[in-house]
Amino acid sequence: MQKLILMMSSVNILKKKSYFLFFIALAVFINACKVKETEVTPTEPPVDSSPANKFTAEVATNWADLQLKLTKGTAGYTPPVAARAYALGGLTMYESVVGGLTNNQSLAGQLSSLATLPKPETGKEYNWALSANAAEATMLRALYAEVSRPQAVANKRIIDSLETVIKNTYKISVAQDIIDRSEKLGQDIANAIFEWSKTDGGHEGYKRNFPATYVPPVFDGAWKPTENGQKIPMQPTWGNNRTFVPTNQEMAMPLMIPFSSSLVSPYFSTYFEVYTKSNSLTDEEKAIAVWWADNPTETFTPPGHSYNIANIAVKQTKSGLGKAAEAFARVGITVNDAFINCWKCKYKYNNERPYTMVRRTIDANWKPFWPAPPFPGFPSGHATQSGAVAEVLTNFFGNNFAFVDNSHVGREKDATTGIVFKERSFKNFNEFATESANSRFYGGIHTRQDNETG
Repeated sequence: MQKLILMMSSVNILKKKSYFLFFIALAVFINACKVKETEVTPTEPPVDSSPANKFTAEVATNWADLQLKLTKGTAGYTPPVAARAYALGGLTMYESVVGGLTNNQSLAGQLSSLATLPKPETGKEYNWALSANAAEATMLRALYAEVSRPQAVANKRIIDSLETVIKNTYKISVAQDIIDRSEKLGQDIANAIFEWSKTDGGHEGYKRNFPATYVPPVFDGAWKPTENGQKIPMQPTWGNNRTFVPTNQEMAMPLMIPFSSSLVSPYFSTYFEVYTKSNSLTDEEKAIAVWWADNPTETFTPPGHSYNIANIAVKQTKSGLGKAAEAFARVGITVNDAFINCWKCKYKYNNERPYTMVRRTIDANWKPFWPAPPFPGFPSGHATQSGAVAEVLTNFFGNNFAFVDNSHVGREKDATTGIVFKERSFKNFNEFATESANSRFYGGIHTRQDNETG
């Protein structure tokens, strides 16, 4: 045991050099929206009095709330697919109001292959709330209601209803030509972004989460079906998709501890740690594992959890519409690029889950506290996207932004474990990212290496 502990320590020392490398390039987007960069991010950023920020964030948060709901209720929106949808929703929201932001610029010409987007007419007046409303309605219909699924009709009805309510609220005392011009701009932007998205490799990804033609590789330490029995892993080619931020397309993949059958190897020790921890979980650690599980169809998925944390921050700061739209764009683009790079790495190594390795070498009857998802282990998707989002939100809202995560408050207690969903408090965004990553270790479905590298 002492030898195993010493080996684990040496592994940690080797890995520390690359812990932060994987998500750090994802923060390239942090200042892409701004015309001018500042060297210091204040704890409480100054209020932007641009025309778009004269409207409250309610339009943005209402649409974010609805997209989270639609993701939960629409079949096929697995975490990678959902991350892409949040990116498209956030980008559309931002571009529909950027014309009314004095210190911001469009991301057209900055994002991969997105050369141009429709622009507002010079010298013409726009109602930015109506522009954002029309844009989000158009994009969400394209993502969630223009598909041949049973829930498509219901999705469209909900989207249409919210669009009408918001329009009726903001069109009062606004000239008809301004209404028409604003809505057309939003619609044109959404349609242009959606057309651009069709070439990124993820279009209609909800139809091919588990492609029957994919043959999982076979080698020592390779991923195998776990307790869920899914024989084909989720989205094996998602890592080939085009990232939003060009720099993220060329990110170097981190190194993984090489496979070894030796019981005194670093490979064995990192899995043995998962096994020993699973036998000594505290009630708090179990609650953390369940809170961050974010299973598709039951929740708005892990990237949705991050998107909702941005939603919480926007509401807490009483941000204006423009600032809110920028926050959603930043976080949406970040989770999308994080998942692409994470999935690229997952299928580069096709690494086995603790379920497989522990049952093969330590305990043939062992099951993790939480069921393993159907795709390779290294690195953790939770850790990768949470780490990247924490960087972006810290830059945007400040270093010591305390908040309460109430994402799952109101849900019935977990049917399997009986754990009640209670809100969780954090002193800053890095705390949430750390807890999100640790939750997968507590669940017994990721090694510490998966989390720390992610």
